[in-house]
Amino acid sequence: MSNVAMQTTSNKAVLSCRNLGKSYDEGPQSVVVLSGLQLELHPGERVAIVGSSGSGKSTLLNMLGGLDTPSTGSVWLAGEELSALSEKKRGLLRNRALGFVYQFHHLLPEFTALENVCMPLLIGKVGIPEARERATRLLTRVGLGHRLAHKPAELSGGERQRVAIARALVNNPGLVLLDEPTGNLDHHTAQGIQDLMLELSRDSKTAFLVVTHSLELAEQMDRIWRLEDGKLVAV
Repeated sequence: MSNVAMQTTSNKAVLSCRNLGKSYDEGPQSVVVLSGLQLELHPGERVAIVGSSGSGKSTLLNMLGGLDTPSTGSVWLAGEELSALSEKKRGLLRNRALGFVYQFHHLLPEFTALENVCMPLLIGKVGIPEARERATRLLTRVGLGHRLAHKPAELSGGERQRVAIARALVNNPGLVLLDEPTGNLDHHTAQGIQDLMLELSRDSKTAFLVVTHSLELAEQMDRIWRLEDGKLVAV
């Protein structure tokens, strides 16, 4: 086993972090959550990070996605260091290069499935006709071509998560970050979502980084790392 998840740094990596750390000040003391993490993902690679509750998995994912600022070290996405970018440029890079899927789908309740999947494209200044065409094509691909006009409240849990996956992939990102993507689903539905994610990752050549409690899902990835005492340990 090794505490180092990145053996070499490559310009072709879609994501890398170097000596990444996160700590919080609690009164006079500093509490270290993560320390000295090294990680690198290449196009099409599928990696799982497992760990107990409170081990810092979601904190790590937020830093890798540019949603939280590391205390030490750096995160590089699509060849750019996130901390060196302005908030606006960081947001534009996330929209272009990253997709996010969470345990709770975070769909906008007042919009239809089609409109939710169109959102990243419209934010990226894609025209409405092209956005609708691309979103329709991807929703059909995930088995929801007949549910385009339905709002989240009219969809099942599995269907809502399929919409969330379509939204994450609609911009053809180099990387999708997934935080417990099947954690809120029953076993049968979760298995269907797992199969769909694996199929889409193979077809799209998009890298997937999955944070999960599910060993069944983790074992289907190319690599597994366990977050333990603030370090990444190879499994």
